[in-house]
Amino acid sequence: MSQEVGIEDFSRIELRVGLVKSAEKVQGSEKLIRLVVDLGALGERQIIAGLGKWYPPEYFIGKYIIVVANLKPKKMMGLESKGMLLATDTDPPVIATVEKPVAPGSRLF
Repeated sequence: MSQEVGIEDFSRIELRVGLVKSAEKVQGSEKLIRLVVDLGALGERQIIAGLGKWYPPEYFIGKYIIVVANLKPKKMMGLESKGMLLATDTDPPVIATVEKPVAPGSRLF
């Protein structure tokens, strides 16, 4: 069962729209993909996603994805990931996107 969170906790999570500028497989990994994501005024971020089993890197380029922008950085295979893209826990995962293009960095509430 999921745990309920208050609006105060939820409002601390910064969900932003990011435009994927580039994507490539992480050398030495079967599932990791290195994304460079434009978050508007927040700048570009490197995000490492474990979705290579289901998607080729080219799939992400030009997509508007939903990103947790204030997640603590984490190192994976020697690369620092500065955010997390949202996707379902299904097989295959479905990437969370927006209905139509908006300015990179737009906040979701």
